[in-house]
Amino acid sequence: MSIQTEYTTYSIDGKEFIGYLAWNNSASEKRPGVLVFPEWWGLNDYIQKRTEQIAELGYIALGVDMYGEGKTVDNPEEAGSLMNAVLEDKQAIKSRVEAAYNVLKEHALSDSDRLGAIGYCFGGALVLNMARMGMELRAVVSFHGALDSFFSPSPGDVKAKVLVCHGEADEFISKEAVEQFKSEMDTAGADYEFISYQGAFHGFSNPAADERGRKFNIPLAYNESADRNSWQSMKDLFEKNL
Repeated sequence: MSIQTEYTTYSIDGKEFIGYLAWNNSASEKRPGVLVFPEWWGLNDYIQKRTEQIAELGYIALGVDMYGEGKTVDNPEEAGSLMNAVLEDKQAIKSRVEAAYNVLKEHALSDSDRLGAIGYCFGGALVLNMARMGMELRAVVSFHGALDSFFSPSPGDVKAKVLVCHGEADEFISKEAVEQFKSEMDTAGADYEFISYQGAFHGFSNPAADERGRKFNIPLAYNESADRNSWQSMKDLFEKNL
């Protein structure tokens, strides 16, 4: 299998964004597309690797730049301030996720009727909100993502199948937030599944989480079984719906 990758630039309100495209080059037919949204560290090597892994499953994948100019950071202070600047501006969230969606949808290899999205941490919150906004996605998957709602869906708004892969020991997400999320999805009549992995902390899918947790003294940890099982659940969902 030959995975081809390239950076693709697009602009929003005069600011340049740099996405990371990956696809299997040994096939020429159109295939479903998957957006890959990063943790608060930005579109770093980890997210680029995940984008390539999605391409290996037969999709065309786009790793999304949420900060502009492909910016990545490696300390929580800077990551937090970049992420919060985006989260405080609903219009920025909307225009940035829609721009990335359109880049993927319009790609020559993309079957524009069969699109999905996955996201990690910050990115998990983004894909859940894309579903709440009623974007034309068949399925979205959040890995240890925040559950806060920026766009309140009415019944019937959530068109995507929603999968939440949550670490039960995640100290960043309260029990109330989990209950609130489930109640919101029920009210919206969404088709969703919420999986909690026992003993899994925030960042459970990222092998770099242990070292970061120690370095910055924050409750992050990699969990191999949660990582493996959540990836399998994503694959099953996409095989059924994309």
